[in-house]
Amino acid sequence: MTRISGVIIKKIARNIPGLEVKLKQAGMTETPEEFIKKTLFTAFYLTTGIMIIMWAFLVQLHVVISFLYFLTPVLFILIFLYFLKLPDVKIIQKDREINKEIVYVGRFLIIELESGVSLYNAIANVSKNYPSIGKYFDEIINKVAMGTSLEDAISETIEYTPSPNFRKILWQILNSLKTGSDVIKSLNAVVEQIVKEQIIEVKQYSKKLNPLAMFYMMIAVILPTLGTTMLIILSTFMSINIDIWTLISIVFFLGFAQLMFFSIIKSSRPAVEL
Repeated sequence: MTRISGVIIKKIARNIPGLEVKLKQAGMTETPEEFIKKTLFTAFYLTTGIMIIMWAFLVQLHVVISFLYFLTPVLFILIFLYFLKLPDVKIIQKDREINKEIVYVGRFLIIELESGVSLYNAIANVSKNYPSIGKYFDEIINKVAMGTSLEDAISETIEYTPSPNFRKILWQILNSLKTGSDVIKSLNAVVEQIVKEQIIEVKQYSKKLNPLAMFYMMIAVILPTLGTTMLIILSTFMSINIDIWTLISIVFFLGFAQLMFFSIIKSSRPAVEL
């Protein structure tokens, strides 16, 4: 049985393209097989727990529970697919963290190199001053200390970095090392390009805020006040009994709607620190 499950796990891992690279970009130490195994077990335990709770609840209500047999595999697949996206979520988070520092790191490297500091020492200084990007530069320093050439260490970091902007800077450094060209000019061009892209992101974000603010005013401010007033008036004329639980439900719904709006606004905000 264990052998069969191992074959299934390996087959699933092989059929997910780029899973190994995604795991390394997300900073997850598991192998693809270990990640799939953990995800399957997590989905199994969650599905089992949810089904037990639903079964106990429906039994109390004397509801037919035969549909649970069809719901169980569907729920298991949905939960498995949900947790399968965990590396992508972590990659996005790391990309946002890196983008907050990328411009400062690029300018820091340019200033260091213009001051006569060697590229190796400039990379070492970045690793001490910037926590998000510094982790990747620290790995480069450690690999060089272990005997890897600086070019190979940067190449490995390029492959596993989750940020396209950081990858651009590393590519310029690597090309300069290979060709002997001026790295300062290349970095200047890349940093300026990143700054322009981030300015465009900020402008696009400002345009998104206008309709979001309008919907927020309608759903979180206008609709609750007018809707509650109209509900009370109608209940008076139509003799509808509104108890405390109805009002509490309305309050919870409005709180949930506002929380969703704040989450949407926060998630759409560009990870930019100009």
